[in-house]
Amino acid sequence: MSDAVWKRAEIESPCIKVCVIHPAERLCTGCLRSIDEITQWSKLSPEDRAAVMEDLPSRAPRLAKRRGGRAARVAPDLS
Repeated sequence: MSDAVWKRAEIESPCIKVCVIHPAERLCTGCLRSIDEITQWSKLSPEDRAAVMEDLPSRAPRLAKRRGGRAARVAPDLS
């Protein structure tokens, strides 16, 4: 039996095993996919996977917004 069946030219998952869903954006903070994209990945066509992969870089800025930190909690001294 040939191993060719197991060597299909499919787009690999972008998963990096940091699976945390951002509460506001509803995207995985690791791979930037939506929950629906993650759950449907194995069923998506190669064209649909390619479209998701192409869109991922544009999603990163949505998660890079600062939440404030110390500078947002400490009022500046205006005296």
